[in-house]
Amino acid sequence: MIEIAGLAKSFGPKHVLRGVDLRVERGQSMVVIGGSGTGKSVLLKCVLGLVRPDAGRIAVAGRAVGEGDRDAFLARFGMLFQGGALFDSLPVWQNVAFRLLRGRLKRPPDQARAIALDKLRRVGLGPDVADLYPAELSGGMQKRVGLARAIAAEPEIIFFDEPTTGLDPIMAGVINDLIREIVTEMGATAITITHDMTSVRAIADRVAMLHEGKMRWTGPVSDLDNSGNPYLDQFVHGRAEGPIAAIR
Repeated sequence: MIEIAGLAKSFGPKHVLRGVDLRVERGQSMVVIGGSGTGKSVLLKCVLGLVRPDAGRIAVAGRAVGEGDRDAFLARFGMLFQGGALFDSLPVWQNVAFRLLRGRLKRPPDQARAIALDKLRRVGLGPDVADLYPAELSGGMQKRVGLARAIAAEPEIIFFDEPTTGLDPIMAGVINDLIREIVTEMGATAITITHDMTSVRAIADRVAMLHEGKMRWTGPVSDLDNSGNPYLDQFVHGRAEGPIAAIR
């Protein structure tokens, strides 16, 4: 579904991506791990066409990113943002149905609301939440609303950007379980970026490790603990010593 080859991107003198190769099969849940500032978010932005790479090729379902109808391309994607990114001035149901109330996916308001209520139910929120505003929700509830919005338009591909950041361990576990269930039910292709190893083990089919702009390891989640890769081994076990230099 997604094929990335030789992807490079710099911002001035800072080389963020240095020849990244990654292949994500249709219906697969890929988790990209790595420390802060290693280029994980830039990688997703390049796939979405929000950032233009300096070199390399990205193809989605066999078609190069940037070719064809831009709106049709973006309609294939759903996104759960790290900070929730809910619109404070809109009630919950309009946040969930945001894409269904405008643009090429536009539906009648009553139909859009019905879909929003159904997606809220899917993430464990009742209709009593629909007319509240984001500020009236807890952090965990806001994350669930963000997840409902990500799946509202039945996307083929879903990106999850640090889905459990800021959540307590119990709520993080709930969100991880929801992501795994929903991706499986929808048959969607998923890329999650995170540094939370609990999320990795709960969500991933395959894992890719990005460090200093290069993919250092890619493999099945079952091989995480016995990869033989010094970068992955240090990261997974949180060791100060190894090829990844700690900031002191």
